[in-house]
Amino acid sequence: MRILDKYITREFLKTYLIIFFSFAVVFIVIDVIDNLPRLIRNGASIDQAFLYYLLRLPYLIVLTSPFTVLLTGLFMMNALSKYSESVAIRAAGISIKRAMLPLFFIGFLISVGIAILGEYVLPGAESKRSYVYNVQIKGEQPDDMMLKAKVHFQGKKNDFYYFGFFDGYKNTLRIIDISHVNFKTNTVTEHITASSAYWKNDKWILEDCEIRKFDSTGQTSWTHYNKTSLAEMDVKPQDFIRITKKTMALTFWELSEYIQRMKKLGDDTSKEVVDLHMKIAFPLTNLIMIFFFIPIATSNIRSKGRGWIFMLGLVVCFSYLIIIRISQSLGYNNIIPPVLAAWTPNIVYTLLGFTFLQKAEI
Repeated sequence: MRILDKYITREFLKTYLIIFFSFAVVFIVIDVIDNLPRLIRNGASIDQAFLYYLLRLPYLIVLTSPFTVLLTGLFMMNALSKYSESVAIRAAGISIKRAMLPLFFIGFLISVGIAILGEYVLPGAESKRSYVYNVQIKGEQPDDMMLKAKVHFQGKKNDFYYFGFFDGYKNTLRIIDISHVNFKTNTVTEHITASSAYWKNDKWILEDCEIRKFDSTGQTSWTHYNKTSLAEMDVKPQDFIRITKKTMALTFWELSEYIQRMKKLGDDTSKEVVDLHMKIAFPLTNLIMIFFFIPIATSNIRSKGRGWIFMLGLVVCFSYLIIIRISQSLGYNNIIPPVLAAWTPNIVYTLLGFTFLQKAEI
């Protein structure tokens, strides 16, 4: 049995590497034809163009990995069926499902590898590629993550904040408006305004501050301070920092932290939540694809029929990616819950894959 496991593993990995490098070359050539003239028009040097395409490789690897796994399996299973190796395996008393068990382990390892690549290599590569193209080649100014305007924020104690402008370089605020609300009576109990504020000793110092308090009869007090601090302001400078990177250029933990900041500031996080879960869901596509090509090894039909099965496998892969995009769009627009949008394609195609696997003869 060990000999068969080694043979299946060796044949799969050999075919996988051939298809992997073929995909890399094809996509780079297509990208060069499509984008190189644009890079040259923007004044890119040879070194900059080379670095741009080198940094593009992690994205291409992650994107094409499910195709690579599926095509590898299709070619391998087709060969096993064509040369009757699958018949020999079953004649030895070994089921096809058991013989192909190493492929599920390989698929799991590839999924883990793609997840690690997407977490630790892809974000840095995409961030650097964006900088090379936008700043070094096009001459644009780097995205400024330290400035934010018109911030609405809901605190933990029924407090509603509005800040006209935040300067992360100086940790200052302009135009502050804070309302404390009693939801039982639907009334404002306190209203605070200030022209500016600055961060010092882990607290905000408000300047030109006015504090008005109210009860059911109306305003009960009014106080003006040239400078004062408000310990109850549960917002820190880092909560305002606006991450301008694309979600693909963020690690899982960076994106998760960013989502928490957005929620705190009252922003819609649907898109970010979908992309966060896709960082886990998409790599698992590599494992799911294995379910769809194993039945080919047990097919007794001739080469023409196997060609149709081969085509069916490709249709499955392309339809899977299309459904992922559709599900993402539905999640981005809150038509379905973002978490469900990220995981629905995996759930549906895993169930479909089990159905395919049951077609494999014992």
